[in-house]
Amino acid sequence: MELISSAERNQLFERFAYDAFHLELRDDYSVPDEDSPFASWLRGETVDYSYMEPWTQLVRRVTGEGKTVRRIRVITEPHAPYIQWEHATTALNEGAGEEIRWLPRGSLPENITFPLAGNDWWLYDDRLLAVGHFDSEGRVLGSQIIEDPDTVTECARLRDLLWAAAIPHPEYKP
Repeated sequence: MELISSAERNQLFERFAYDAFHLELRDDYSVPDEDSPFASWLRGETVDYSYMEPWTQLVRRVTGEGKTVRRIRVITEPHAPYIQWEHATTALNEGAGEEIRWLPRGSLPENITFPLAGNDWWLYDDRLLAVGHFDSEGRVLGSQIIEDPDTVTECARLRDLLWAAAIPHPEYKP
């Protein structure tokens, strides 16, 4: 299986036409850029969120062009510390134009089966998937590009089902 880097995956944002959607299914992410800010947050210290600027600038630019960037976080309750931190920082994402919804695992529609071995994925314009792969420590290995029409269609169907069931960030009170 060929994987592209996170930087290469982010280049897909230069090519999508109308919608980029991310499904997150993990309760913890070991993202090297976030290690220090997350540790500071856990200690109750002031956090330097400048590491998020490349992402928020990208989101501002593409949403300013009329495109949508959306994300659903399927989460376990009570929340793991990482999810608590994500909730606390989501205002930065939304302030840049990203729309984020939360879906507690206990509220998942019945008989949901997550395709792609339960990995996270980005769906671009209902035509291309970038499926995230992680090592045993939770570190990102890269993304697999999938353009198989049946797989893409199944992911788009699941996105729409989950989007309708998920709670918009301003309304989600952990």
